[in-house]
Amino acid sequence: MKYTNKFMVASVTVMFSLLLSGCAQRYSMAYSDNVSDSTYGIAAQPIETNDKADSFASVLCVTDSSGETAASETPDLYGASAAALFDVNNKKCLFSTDIYTRHYPASMTKIMTAIVALKNASTDKVLTASDTVNTLDADAQSCGIASGDTMTLDQALHLLLVNSANDAAIMIAEGIGGSIEGFTQMMNEEADSLGATATNFVNSNGLSDQNHYTTAYDMYLIFNDAIKYDKIKECINMSSYQTVYHDSTGADKDVSVNATDQYINGNHSTPSGVTVIGGKTGTTNDAGHCLILLSNDTSGNPYISIVMQAQDTDSLYGAMDSLLSLIPN
Repeated sequence: MKYTNKFMVASVTVMFSLLLSGCAQRYSMAYSDNVSDSTYGIAAQPIETNDKADSFASVLCVTDSSGETAASETPDLYGASAAALFDVNNKKCLFSTDIYTRHYPASMTKIMTAIVALKNASTDKVLTASDTVNTLDADAQSCGIASGDTMTLDQALHLLLVNSANDAAIMIAEGIGGSIEGFTQMMNEEADSLGATATNFVNSNGLSDQNHYTTAYDMYLIFNDAIKYDKIKECINMSSYQTVYHDSTGADKDVSVNATDQYINGNHSTPSGVTVIGGKTGTTNDAGHCLILLSNDTSGNPYISIVMQAQDTDSLYGAMDSLLSLIPN
């Protein structure tokens, strides 16, 4: 009798361990060093097992260590390097490819910027721009913020997420983190807390740096958390935004911006049976063209889709159309 009890306990222990290891597999095996780079890709690096994987697995969409999930119909990705579609409510990955390889995220970074800002400050906090906003390259997306300008965090978040303004990202980082370096440390700590262990940020706007990277799956983890914030969902659903802030003398400054997401600004049609709630674009020479979206099916069920490293705008939205067409109706 004693032998039988010991055997049963040992069996249950082994089975429990196997279940946990299955849930955690994506953390311990996904970033193997035999994954090939793409045109813009960053060499994948092996990472150590994260013990937090067990608790995360029960509330998230999980794929196997290959990062490849087949769909009933294979979507046309138009040459994009990484893509995925996640059923948020049912916690299922409906399609994925190359989601564990590290790539440059470009302005999709700003999703994490918004999360950290909202976790650490009230939306009525007044921010003041420093001279750092003047260091952006001439071709970097900006909304015209100058040194000494002041606005609330609420205004800055709208400019950040609607128009992808890089100067707003700098203003937020310095106003809440004390410096860009201090804020990006907060971003990395938040990424780690969400299980995005193959992500590293060095700025708040996503401008290219070899040490600034993420994966398609990590972006899902980050965006899945972001859509819990009503303010973020409000911003990404807006086709345009107008506001008045103040310059260094207190004089009014008007700004009017349009959404960069072509589903939201009306420049690209949504596939039948799908309602795009909003998302975040990202484009640099190194990152290619990227987009992460929140969409609903005809019953209002949410889905997260992502495309990374498309070659151009047409390819990006063609690939995203193919993913959205996989959403059941």
